[in-house]
Amino acid sequence: MKKPILGFFFIIFVQFQILAQVPKIGTISDDVSVFLAETKQLNQFFRRFNAEEDKQGERYYEGDKFYRDKDLRKKYISVLFDNQNTALTKELKLAFVNDVSDGKKFLEFLGGNWFAELETSFIWKGRKEKVTLFAELQKETVGSKWIITNAQTELFEQMFYPDTTNAKRLEFLHPLSHELYFMNLKKVFEQRKFVEYFTARSFRPNQLTLLLYEIKNGNLTFDQVNTVKFHFLQTDNWYFEVSNFERAGYNKGWLISNLSKVQIADREKVIKYLRYEARY
Repeated sequence: MKKPILGFFFIIFVQFQILAQVPKIGTISDDVSVFLAETKQLNQFFRRFNAEEDKQGERYYEGDKFYRDKDLRKKYISVLFDNQNTALTKELKLAFVNDVSDGKKFLEFLGGNWFAELETSFIWKGRKEKVTLFAELQKETVGSKWIITNAQTELFEQMFYPDTTNAKRLEFLHPLSHELYFMNLKKVFEQRKFVEYFTARSFRPNQLTLLLYEIKNGNLTFDQVNTVKFHFLQTDNWYFEVSNFERAGYNKGWLISNLSKVQIADREKVIKYLRYEARY
């Protein structure tokens, strides 16, 4: 009879220990504090950046006392940085926080001038190839949707302009080719490896078109998304990158991982550079 009694008290003891680890009403354990501190979703990053929710994650709405409050924004934005990135100096972060807070610069989900960068992998002839995809939001009659705007991969880079030692090589169409009814085109297209050298100096292949073409032909199959980050140029005179960090402690979730000053006049150039649209 003693064994059942001992077993009963053992169960009660274990349950008591488990209950003791659960935070009581009015207190917050370290684990729960970490949970609340983490910016778990990008939408939450938007709300914290704009001071549209409290520290427990409860929403503020227009008309609420602290909705988009300047002092609250300074406090919230200050904890939205990747603290392990030494390039994000105190001076740079302070200048950014003060500028966006004092200037009432908010993030708008459908405000444009921000986009996603996805590091993905595809299977090409039995081997994995890294492909970077770029996506942005497009407004629709009802709501919005994500669309793929560009792609970049070394796989296609290696296919075009393989001879980097001799910029344009010696292949060219003779200036009097028109007098020959362009009969020499036959020779041009027989040189498959260097056919791009017969195009304009400014020609660069559209990698998104190539990607879709190879997918349609069954030569390229999607494997997985490896990482995602976001580029923001919504705040005048600033560019910042947001990445997701999964690690112990309070400083995790979606955080600002890169930050630099950018003139408004240079915004489009920066966007094109980031999306590999102007790197040649």
